[in-house]
Amino acid sequence: MTIGKLILYLLQTYSLLIFIRVIMSWVRTDPRNPFVRILSTLTDPVLVPIQKVIPPIGGSVDISPWVAILLLQLLGRVVVSVF
Repeated sequence: MTIGKLILYLLQTYSLLIFIRVIMSWVRTDPRNPFVRILSTLTDPVLVPIQKVIPPIGGSVDISPWVAILLLQLLGRVVVSVF
């Protein structure tokens, strides 16, 4: 496996984690649940800075996960073109 493929795989996995977090936000989950805490710990470093720049639409619709996934996909395309 080349470095480019490894980076692309990690970016895709991280996008999947963000998507899982989106799905879990639609369902009532216990914030003390270990899986929810790990997921938040892993995704917050990317989502929180985006949330500071892009506030929720209408005060309740958070689009930061979708922006993050889009940015990760763009980064993946750059990685593919470089490697």
